[in-house]
Amino acid sequence: MKIQSQKDFYSGLMFSVVGGSFAMGASGYQIGTGARMGPGYFPLILGLMLTVLGCAIAAKSMLTPTPDGDKIGKFAWKPLFFIIAANLVFGACIGGLPVLGLKPLGLIVGIYLLTYIASHAGTEHNFKEVAVLATILAALSFVAFILLLKLQFPVWPAYFTA
Repeated sequence: MKIQSQKDFYSGLMFSVVGGSFAMGASGYQIGTGARMGPGYFPLILGLMLTVLGCAIAAKSMLTPTPDGDKIGKFAWKPLFFIIAANLVFGACIGGLPVLGLKPLGLIVGIYLLTYIASHAGTEHNFKEVAVLATILAALSFVAFILLLKLQFPVWPAYFTA
């Protein structure tokens, strides 16, 4: 069989690999039953559903002809770099980096840095729009995680709360 759509085939393959990995990881937890679910039940079912979906998409890519073959374009390294970097910086802001002696900077600073770094993944960058978005995200995150859920992690840098 010939692959008719590269995009669909590799998307299906990716779904199958991620779903299979989740299902295998969930097998290390207690599964339980439908009536009395264990901690591994949901990730197992979700992983299996994702694997089946991936197989269906990959099979469809070999059966349904497309006019141009749906080729895969070049890999977008810049967005990948900035999105991963933004998440790593956010994690360092929340938890600090004890190995380097960096104390946690807190949720608010983390959200501003996350938004600013991630905004460089796109083709345009407007600092004013990024600042407004970061302020809205910081306010909503503070209300949701600190006030409503009462989660215990640093909100501000430690030298502000001493």
